[in-house]
Amino acid sequence: MPASLLWAVDVHGRIYSLSSAGQQWELWRDAPMEFKRVTAAQQCCWSLGCDNGIYLNVFASDVPVRYREETYENQRWNPVDGFSERLLPSDRWQWSDVTGLQHQPLHGFQLPSSSWEWEGDWYVDENFEGEPTEKEGWTYSIDFPSTYTKDKKWNSCVRRRRWIRYRRYKAMDTWAKIPSQPMSLPDPFSDISCGGWEVTEEPRGRLSLWAVSLQGKVWFREGICHHNPEGSSWEEVPLPGEVVQISCGPGDLVWAVLWEGKLIVREGITRDCPKGLSWALVEGPSPEVGASHVSVGNSVVWAVTKDNKVWFRRGVNSHNPCGSGWISMVGEMITISVGLHDQVWAVGCEDRAVYFRQGVTFSELSGKTWRAISAPRDGERSHSSASSHQSAGRYFSGEVQAQSVVSDADSDVEKGSGDGATFTSPEPFLGSSSDPPCNPAGDAPKARIPKVTSDSFISELVSDRDQAKPSKDVRVTAAVLEEEVLPIEGEESLLCTGEALPSAESRGGPGSQWSNVDLEEAQNQQIQTGAVLDSAETCSLSSVTTFTLAGEDSYGAEEHPMWAWVSGGGCSVDSSSQLNWFSSSANTTSLTQSVQSMSLSVSPAQTAAWRRQICEQLSERSRREMDDFKHYEQAIEQSVWVKKGAMQWWRDWKPHKWIDVQFAFEQFSGPDGNKDGILFIYYNYYEEKKYLHAFINEVTILVPVLNDSKHTFAIYTDERTKQRWPIRVAAATELEMYDWLALLSVSCCESRGIRGPPSKQAIWSITCKGDVFVSEPCPALEAVPYPTPCDQMFWRQVGGHLRMVECGAGIVWGVGYDHTAWVYTGGYGGGCFQGLASSTDNIYTQTDVKSVYIYENQRWNPVSGYTSRGLPTDRYMWSNASGLRECTKTSTRPPSPQWTWVSDWAVDYSVSGGTDREGWQYAADFPAWV
Repeated sequence: MPASLLWAVDVHGRIYSLSSAGQQWELWRDAPMEFKRVTAAQQCCWSLGCDNGIYLNVFASDVPVRYREETYENQRWNPVDGFSERLLPSDRWQWSDVTGLQHQPLHGFQLPSSSWEWEGDWYVDENFEGEPTEKEGWTYSIDFPSTYTKDKKWNSCVRRRRWIRYRRYKAMDTWAKIPSQPMSLPDPFSDISCGGWEVTEEPRGRLSLWAVSLQGKVWFREGICHHNPEGSSWEEVPLPGEVVQISCGPGDLVWAVLWEGKLIVREGITRDCPKGLSWALVEGPSPEVGASHVSVGNSVVWAVTKDNKVWFRRGVNSHNPCGSGWISMVGEMITISVGLHDQVWAVGCEDRAVYFRQGVTFSELSGKTWRAISAPRDGERSHSSASSHQSAGRYFSGEVQAQSVVSDADSDVEKGSGDGATFTSPEPFLGSSSDPPCNPAGDAPKARIPKVTSDSFISELVSDRDQAKPSKDVRVTAAVLEEEVLPIEGEESLLCTGEALPSAESRGGPGSQWSNVDLEEAQNQQIQTGAVLDSAETCSLSSVTTFTLAGEDSYGAEEHPMWAWVSGGGCSVDSSSQLNWFSSSANTTSLTQSVQSMSLSVSPAQTAAWRRQICEQLSERSRREMDDFKHYEQAIEQSVWVKKGAMQWWRDWKPHKWIDVQFAFEQFSGPDGNKDGILFIYYNYYEEKKYLHAFINEVTILVPVLNDSKHTFAIYTDERTKQRWPIRVAAATELEMYDWLALLSVSCCESRGIRGPPSKQAIWSITCKGDVFVSEPCPALEAVPYPTPCDQMFWRQVGGHLRMVECGAGIVWGVGYDHTAWVYTGGYGGGCFQGLASSTDNIYTQTDVKSVYIYENQRWNPVSGYTSRGLPTDRYMWSNASGLRECTKTSTRPPSPQWTWVSDWAVDYSVSGGTDREGWQYAADFPAWV
């Protein structure tokens, strides 16, 4: 999976990106200003600036973004001047578009914005439908807007030629402001969201951009595609109320939050109507507390209420965009973002850290646990490398806390034992002048805690509406070397280990006090008691932080970052991705290893020897047990069964025609007794022997096809269903065709473990010809999304012929073409399925009657009256009801070989509108009937 980017904005409006293959936040230093919001796709990223303007960053690629401008020069011939610019008043413009309705002179083309540049000047296109024209590129016609040709003829009275000029988008990998032209918006924007690139049959590069204005209106950006990444114009979308925030998923899901806390869902979004048709109202997760934020993916919806609770919407899909209910999730967040593959990120409420939802899969869309992303920011590693390397083994000892994780199963955070060496705080480290340092033991202090007021950091942590709150609920342990305080760059500093927790329940009580603890003494006590920490999972250093007590505008070297917004729309990760976001920097890792090595009572050499001994014992045990059974034979032998035959195959490529092939089916059984098979079609192509194949477990349906001269059937797989191009084969006789159909159908059922009659949960279907098919659903029938897509469902045929089928409560009803009601008896097979493929009882003969209608058409002329001689533009004299297909008495066949004629052709006098004595109806012309 190629690397992709996760985007975030901190409280100072600086924008960062984190690569899925990287482990550090990269700062975008070329940003023209501070940003409020960001929304990303895989090929570009949109942002909302502090000036309420929209900015676009298109990622550079090997394929440039180019757009072709074109206009047509039109001329008419006259006897005096020949071809000239003098056109008739009813003609098109001299310079126009291809339709001639829009005036497009060469000087009228302007660049859409400063992000574009011309690649060259205008030039004449000297190609016409892939063939070269004369030197000047003219094409000729008898008149506008008739068909044009490259050759000049005696009746060519008009001509035109196309002028082309290319423009290229140059603002790649940089932030460019989107102009508001050609329409000036009434009020600025407050929120944006992009998506819609996975709408069914959507062209490449097509995006949907939704925006919310300060007045609560919703706007849609028209015309965003690969060759026009900026779009063309804004269009207002009608609303049932005032919107405060909106979210657009990769598919056709669009949700928005109303001012009063309710949510609305956009319905009717398709390829032809990307803005949708209407809004549907959805109640918020909590009746007491309204929603404040929503984010959607392909088939999930996450929401945050005003009390910072997180909610998951179940039952959401393209057919039911509103979902079915809310589920409360663990954690408190301020914003949330759903990205590709329905992965989820969020910004914590207390610590303002970015969290990643782990365990999100297609079968468990809600995930399992929140995990904080601990990747450093751009510029932190070099700044903190010296101090962290110097501190290894000297400044830190004692207990090492685990990384910050909030789990749905266990949200309580274990507190370490011992005398100290722990710093837990839900917010950045803020001291208090009202809590002087104390030493309960009465020993000489080993470190000095400087006084600092809580107001000294407020200027750093306030941006827009976000403000950090000072906290006294902390526990701090300070350590020194040789009983002296080390000033850094002339400022008093404190080195400590910290762990940020999103939940307030795990913090210390309000009576927590500052104290000095000898860490070396605490470590010695811990080793004496035999405390051994797990270095693999639960013993990792969360952060090594130097808090500089100075009023700077920027963060400290490794101070906990404060994030305001996150967007994962362009981040392509899944549950199996190996991410490096949760490990500290290289220096911190080495420091952690040195600290852990001091705390472990078992040396690495002893651990390696212990592991080697266990592996040797396990290998010896496995070899000893396998040797005792080597002389036994396999209980189930693998067998292969092959059937071959000569058939005809409808060739996939042009020219399409029937060709003679060798048709072979190979069925084999594995050691576990399961049967599977492969279909082979061997054919010759330019005297070269080739073949195509299809696995029997990939076949989704076998359908007999009516053909006038051949006994054919079609084989569908999931891929060929999407392509709408099945494998069509024809047998020599009807008996041979049904023999192959029965064999392949039984093999398909055996490969899927389907035996006996359909279950009560089966899905029934009727083809346009009346054949009855049934599909067995998977156990997770009501799962969202359904585990088996529609094009992968397997359908087997059941004997019978119906016009309509309905099932419920284990009873299946059917209606025939003669309006006779039928009920399913519980048998299976029938029809062409005999022997083991059919049950021996509950099989009955079914009869059905269907009327076939054809129409005889005549036209009146003054010489012979009504005759079968029509005009060249008339319908066929014998046709169907529409008149588009010829249907004579001799060419009309029964719908399938199971049907036989029970009567001869007769005139129908019961036609709607009445007839004369001979059954004729009259009209002024085809197809208007009276």
